[in-house]
Amino acid sequence: MSKQKNGASRSILDPSRPGFHILMAIVVTAVIFILTILFLRLFTRHGHEIEMPSYMGQSAQELTQHGRSEGFVFVVNDELYENGATPGTVLKQNPLPGEKVKRGRKVYLTVAASEPPTIKMLELRDLSLRQAQIMIESQGLVLDKIIEKPSPYENVVLEVLYKGHAIAQGTPIKQGEKITLVVGKDIGDLPDSDSTSTGLSVN
Repeated sequence: MSKQKNGASRSILDPSRPGFHILMAIVVTAVIFILTILFLRLFTRHGHEIEMPSYMGQSAQELTQHGRSEGFVFVVNDELYENGATPGTVLKQNPLPGEKVKRGRKVYLTVAASEPPTIKMLELRDLSLRQAQIMIESQGLVLDKIIEKPSPYENVVLEVLYKGHAIAQGTPIKQGEKITLVVGKDIGDLPDSDSTSTGLSVN
């Protein structure tokens, strides 16, 4: 009985047996597939995700120079001025802190600029007060004061002042600077109809 089993086994592995080469090709393909999957799992550290740390407030220069010790590649892709922030420190990061990531991936940083960017003043005259306020905010400027001046054009911007002087459209100005608007006010609505203007501070 054992002789018959041994003979059957030898007949399966006999190269001259029909289908032997097909069987060997299947076995080799399966081994290669398994080895490839194991290699990929090892290479990509599949399933080994970590929680992204927070780098907010840290020096972007130190991170880009020594970031590989953290297991990531740091890339500065934007600068943003923020009042009170230390220049060169991280304001935003992508991926966000707490996200699940794999080591070795790129982390994109937005860092604090050393000074606010210079923009060109928009034309605010003849706009309504509300429109002018929206445009001032969108430019990153600060509305410091509103001066009411007798005029038939109620709540229309008559003048735009910067440091007490009129500022024209297209004049370079840094973000964060304070602007004063002179707006029209019906003479009858003013507290003192004999006065030419009244100043209102904007909180």
